[in-house]
Amino acid sequence: MASLSSKPALVTLRQVLSELRKQANSKKLAENQMARYILNQYRKHQTTDQQLCKAADEMHFKAKTYYDYLHFSRRYKEINSEFKGKGERSVDDTARMVGFKLPHDPK
Repeated sequence: MASLSSKPALVTLRQVLSELRKQANSKKLAENQMARYILNQYRKHQTTDQQLCKAADEMHFKAKTYYDYLHFSRRYKEINSEFKGKGERSVDDTARMVGFKLPHDPK
């Protein structure tokens, strides 16, 4: 993962750990097995990223891809729960859901 002290690698590590924290049952990352594994991989490859990689930034790319997977799977769940079908909705509820206001009858 490029050097752990390099800015892109550190930013990506923080993003991944943040997503793991948002999705985990426990707020302590020390108890999270995935977080421990990721930290171990970062430490293992912090100076020898070229040794195992075909390209210079392959390990950073993998970490960034993993972050994207975690982030967008969480967003999918949020969006799905918000807009999941709840049966028949009234016209007013549907308009409000998409951001419109129905004209009201002044009578």
